[in-house]
Amino acid sequence: MKNLKLPLAVAASLCLLSAETYAQQAQNAAEALQNAKVDLSLRYRSEWVDQKGIDENALANTLKTRFAYQSGAYQGLKLALEVDNVTSIGGETYNSTVNGNTNRPVVADPTSTEVNLATLSWQYQDINLSAGRHRINHDNQRFVGGVGWRQNEQTFDGYRIQYSSASALKLDYSYITNVNRIFSDKSPAGNLRGKLQLLNGQYQLAEGHQLSGFGYWLDFDQALALSTQTLGLSYRGQLAGLNLHAAYATQQDYADNLKDYSADYYQFELSGKLGQVGYTAGIETLGGDKGGVFITPLATLHKFQGFADKFLNTPAQGIEDIYLGVSSSFNDVTFNLTWHQFNSDRGDMDYGNEWDLSAAYKVNSTVGLLVKYARYQADEFATDTDKLWLMVSAKL
Repeated sequence: MKNLKLPLAVAASLCLLSAETYAQQAQNAAEALQNAKVDLSLRYRSEWVDQKGIDENALANTLKTRFAYQSGAYQGLKLALEVDNVTSIGGETYNSTVNGNTNRPVVADPTSTEVNLATLSWQYQDINLSAGRHRINHDNQRFVGGVGWRQNEQTFDGYRIQYSSASALKLDYSYITNVNRIFSDKSPAGNLRGKLQLLNGQYQLAEGHQLSGFGYWLDFDQALALSTQTLGLSYRGQLAGLNLHAAYATQQDYADNLKDYSADYYQFELSGKLGQVGYTAGIETLGGDKGGVFITPLATLHKFQGFADKFLNTPAQGIEDIYLGVSSSFNDVTFNLTWHQFNSDRGDMDYGNEWDLSAAYKVNSTVGLLVKYARYQADEFATDTDKLWLMVSAKL
């Protein structure tokens, strides 16, 4: 019996230790559940479109309801889930791209209920690994973004690794197998499947000076014309009271793309403030050659080249966008006014010009109001178009 005392004592200690470990893990799991966040948000929008050449106007009254769940951390693991429902109010008097109302202008907000986000992530020191359905917004979303303006957000299925350190270096790599586009699963264009690699890096050169580098290798299964390789650099900084943004990228055909082309992208923008008035001036060019033009199929396109969305696809002659904007606030209402002049990159064409106006008011910490108006006046591209938006957002 004496010979059994030590093994029995060790076994008892191990059992006690296992019980304590199990209890601690159970407590950590319970805390992760207790620290979970559940949100409900609503966004009602009325969008009116008057487009020359289409007899009927479009009027889309839609409500997006989003349920969002974010778990607490358990041994570095987190779960994020979002479900969106888009409902039409008062009938679909617009072309949602899937409802068959082709006698009216397009408002790309089809009704649907979809899983917008479903991501399992693991944080270990400076590295975050995640798998599932992601929201990915790189830099200013010119090349990769979520198209958050539309009621059905663009998201990405695949795997992602992010590195962020105290040394001011950030790296972000994603391998994507499917793009869930704004057109919903009801549309043949609702998904873009393929083998996509998205790489973005940022480095803080000094206070107020940031350099970004990116590479995007898009190999689509069906949309072969969108298969491209894009490499570029972007700089943001402050100089003599001015904010400066400069970007350059080069693009060429990739994978099974049947085209043979090479195209360049440029953007240069200055912004600042005079008293209570902010100002912005810039030029953005998407060029090309006879084989093809620079395209950004994964971008948040509504942020660029005017609210009227006349240039969601780059014209065959490329595009040059010269823009000037002013902004200010009065009685808690923020106003923005921007003018665009659109020209071709090749061929000396005057596409047209556009005025964009917006006014935003934050009622309180949960409710916001927005009014937007766009007027595109065509010359040698597309047709005259007016758009008006009224929007209410609430987070419960």
